[in-house]
Formats: sequence, structure tokens, C-alpha cells
Amino acid sequence: MNFEQETKENYTLVSAQVEKLDATNAPELKAIFLLLNKSSVNNIVLDLSKSKYCDSSGLSSILIGNRLCKDTGGTFVLSGLQANVQKLIQISQLHKVLNIVAIYDEADAIFGK
Repeated sequence: MNFEQETKENYTLVSAQVEKLDATNAPELKAIFLLLNKSSVNNIVLDLSKSKYCDSSGLSSILIGNRLCKDTGGTFVLSGLQANVQKLIQISQLHKVLNIVAIYDEADAIFGK
């Protein structure tokens, strides 16, 4: 499996287990976000600490997760961004739209734990 899920007290942690978040696995990530949304999960942390590369398909799946959380009154957080992925997000100006933390443990503060 390319992504692992862990239910925390105030959010669900989705951890990417892939070096490249691209067109080969982005549909799986989108599907996870949709399933979580249908299960009334609207606080999600996506840990990308193992992903060294992200393309437009990966960015699209991240934005879908963000939109689904926002539309249901929840919060979407990105964590563990590697240098190349962080650079892509900044070039895309998405750092202005997304909640980003260094490590997923920092998300506890965002969700009021």
C-alpha cells in the first residue's frame, strides 16, 4: 500500500509511503481523501516526509484533500515536506493556501489537543 492511515484523537493521519507522489499513485490518495470525507472525517494531516518528489497530479490530490476538509468545516494540514516538494509548493504559491507544519506531531496544536 502506498499510503497508511492512522486515526488520532482529533484528526486522521495519512502517511505517504512513496518517494514520488505522481500520476501513478495520486489517484489512490484522492480516493483515500474521498473515502475519509464520506466517513465524516474532515480533519486530515498528510505526512509527506518519505516523498522526495511531487508532480502536478500529486499537487492536485493535495488540493482535493484540502478542499474536501474545508468544505466540511475541517482542516487539512501538510507535514514533513522534503526540500523539493516544499519548493514546488512555494513556486505554486500553495504555501499561502495550505496549512504546513514541519512534523505531523505539530498538528496537535492546530487541532487543539
